[in-house]
Amino acid sequence: MLGNMTLINSSALILAAAGSVTDLRSRRIPNRLVVVGLVLGAALNARAAGLAGVGSSLAGGSLGLALFLPIFLLGGMGGGDVKLMAALGSMVGPMGIVRIALAAALAGGLLALMAAWWSGRLLSTLNGIAALLWLWWCAGIRPSPDLKLGNPSALKIPYALPIAAGTLFVALGRWS
Repeated sequence: MLGNMTLINSSALILAAAGSVTDLRSRRIPNRLVVVGLVLGAALNARAAGLAGVGSSLAGGSLGLALFLPIFLLGGMGGGDVKLMAALGSMVGPMGIVRIALAAALAGGLLALMAAWWSGRLLSTLNGIAALLWLWWCAGIRPSPDLKLGNPSALKIPYALPIAAGTLFVALGRWS
């Protein structure tokens, strides 16, 4: 069983690293990379635990999709990042993808703050976050006209990097 977990975690790290490289180079995560991750996740989990492993793979993939899909629908994340989370979820299962999502959220927040500071836009970024929270408080959760990927002046980060950091954090935790 330990060998299967090592193979699954190693595969998840390789997938997350490949997603980061493509996201950094082209700001896209190719569908073929995601499909390979989904298929590999199902196959590795089937090998590790049979039909229960396939169920865990499907549950993890579905949860990975569900966790980040609302952010995509609100205009705050690209679709490739959401699909990458689904592929990683198919590898690490439901509990693993929740851990990756939490670690990625922390890493993404830090990366966004560093990018805002580096670009000299930290104060305007914090004001934008406050305005978004105020909009959601007053009008309910909905897309902001200013704070979304479609806005050319919005600060953008390649979110596959925080996803890879979260994947590394989870893998190291399992290996230690």
